[in-house]
Amino acid sequence: MNQFVSLTEWLAWQESLHPLPIDLGLERVKCVFEALLPNYKKQKPLTITVAGTNGKGSTVAYLEQFYFASGHKVGAYTSPHILRYNERIKINGESVSDELICAAFEQIDLVRGETSLSYFEFSTLAALLIFSQQNVVLQVLEVGLGGRLDAVNIVDTDMAIVTSIAIDHVEYLGETRDEIGLEKAGIFRRNTPAIVSDLRPPTSLLNYAYKNNVLLLRLGETFFYEKHRETWTWQGMSQTISDLPNPALKGNHQFRNASAAIFATQCLADILPVSETSLKMGLKNVKLAGRFQLIEGDVPILLDVGHNPQAVETLVNYLDENFPNSRIHAIFSIMKDKDIASVLTLMKPVVFDWFFVPLPKNPRAVTESTILKFFEQCHISAVNTDFKNFPQAFAAAKNRAQHGDLILVFGSFFLVSDCCANLKIGE
Repeated sequence: MNQFVSLTEWLAWQESLHPLPIDLGLERVKCVFEALLPNYKKQKPLTITVAGTNGKGSTVAYLEQFYFASGHKVGAYTSPHILRYNERIKINGESVSDELICAAFEQIDLVRGETSLSYFEFSTLAALLIFSQQNVVLQVLEVGLGGRLDAVNIVDTDMAIVTSIAIDHVEYLGETRDEIGLEKAGIFRRNTPAIVSDLRPPTSLLNYAYKNNVLLLRLGETFFYEKHRETWTWQGMSQTISDLPNPALKGNHQFRNASAAIFATQCLADILPVSETSLKMGLKNVKLAGRFQLIEGDVPILLDVGHNPQAVETLVNYLDENFPNSRIHAIFSIMKDKDIASVLTLMKPVVFDWFFVPLPKNPRAVTESTILKFFEQCHISAVNTDFKNFPQAFAAAKNRAQHGDLILVFGSFFLVSDCCANLKIGE
């Protein structure tokens, strides 16, 4: 068994332990899980599992706030993190300590034997162990990738939520919405409710739910929302909740995410009640780093981790609505396996100039030579390069910006993380 002193040492070791950074499949992780928590079915907390291409993190954040405001002890597991690994595992909105995580890693390493685990599988097992040890009454689990073969899916959920479904991670999930939708539907369980907030869910997902006797609850069919000038109304299952404050998370899409989370609380109300007052408090207090996160100043800074065409289209709509007359200086980086051409094409009409940031420590990140070819292909010429890191690109963008402009940092979790660390945002 390994004995590491710090969380940093544990994580460095995990990064090199498994031969593949992403290795979908449940056999290995389930084997270790059963050794780690042999009586889990008798002590499992109420579980909500959230999958989807975009909107997972926001939906988890709403659920976390709603249940916390009602006085329930709630654990939330998300990925990736922005600043600290501990952000992945929270109890009542607070990141757990290094000590708890290291102790969990020790137990996992002790029982895994010769079984190799990926970085994500280690974190998933640690979250489940910590939530069990800390006696949370509810755990909200965000799927890392897909659903069917994601490590989170070793737990039978009591309520599944699928947010939006779009093209992303095609090498793992498939090239069509139908293929991807089927992977997301893998978190469904027989005779168990599943909320879908995508207004046009793929046929594959609907068919899977029907064939497996899943209680499918769809936005626009089973539950609804209506926006007013200052408030909004939620409706579902012969119930109406009026005078809700607009979500603290920005963007019209947040009404869909919040609506799904509200419906989940109503479906589970007999087990864990959540009051209307708690819902309103949660909508006001919810926070999520890197999602339309606005840093006010003479030249405001907007952070967004959006990196696929659907997320970027939502970003464009938000910029058009909230910064219609601003010159937008985009500090940008992206992973090479993304649909880069579509992202650039969507952003082209709203961005004044671009500042590309290389991420040399990340082998998945696009290189400067490659991104320049994409800019040329998309007929974008106002591109600034030759920066070694985020601080250099930010200094150049800030020097170019004038009063009334906006600096946008987007395209990658890793870039937004660098931004937050360098500008000391969220510390």
